[in-house]
Amino acid sequence: MTGYGRGEHSQDGIKMTVELRSVNRKQAEILVRLPGEIEGLETRLREELNRTVSRGRVECQVVMEKPGGRLGGGINREVAAAFAVELRALAQDLGLTGGVTLEALIRCPGVVETETASTDPDTAWPRVEPAFRQAVKAFNAMRDREGSALEADLGVRIASLKAGVGRILVQAPEVQRRFRDQLLQRIRAAGLESIAPDDERLLKEVVFFADRSDVAEELARLESHFAQFEDTRRATEPVGRKLDFLAQEMNREVNTIGSKANDALISGDVVLLKTELERFREQAQNVE
Repeated sequence: MTGYGRGEHSQDGIKMTVELRSVNRKQAEILVRLPGEIEGLETRLREELNRTVSRGRVECQVVMEKPGGRLGGGINREVAAAFAVELRALAQDLGLTGGVTLEALIRCPGVVETETASTDPDTAWPRVEPAFRQAVKAFNAMRDREGSALEADLGVRIASLKAGVGRILVQAPEVQRRFRDQLLQRIRAAGLESIAPDDERLLKEVVFFADRSDVAEELARLESHFAQFEDTRRATEPVGRKLDFLAQEMNREVNTIGSKANDALISGDVVLLKTELERFREQAQNVE
């Protein structure tokens, strides 16, 4: 599921900003970006996010700002001055012109210093946690809103599937009666001996056809899957993978109905069911 959340917290002049972003993905993937000073928090943040997210690609970025807008570190003037003297002397010895540039000095080792705070997670976490909690709260609120919209859309898909199954339930018994009538018409049109509607040979053929085309079991299982979907709507835990499974099983039943049905009306409803199932399946992949 997609979501975004942002949180800020300042302590002892140091401001922490946490941003969370997520996009849809079948599996969980967590990417954490941290300043080098607090990189020891990566494992802690991953554990916290794993308790919040079960599917999707989540990016967590933490920015640390220090007094005066500095991100940490500074310039060692003594080292820079020493390098400047050495570089000028080297240029004179080699007969080079152009002088010593600031860009060249910055590249010298030790001129630009990086301030390294403690990477101990227990020390760094209290500074980051308040901002992280704010970000998670906003992040989950946005995902909850999307989840409600997805639930409503999936409910529409299920209602459409139920309607199609209802039409097949009504039509299925008519298929057997029509087959018997058509079989009698063919026999009479062929000029064969007259066969009564209750003739044993005719009845056997009708029973054989009914057995091959019976879709009662598939329809019953579809009704069961519809009930399981309603259970997921009341669940509090992640249901995305369960919905994927239901979509797969419903598709299996619909395919079986399509292979058994020897009726144009039922075949038409099977096409509609497959269309709705594909929409259901695609939408279910967005659910956590």
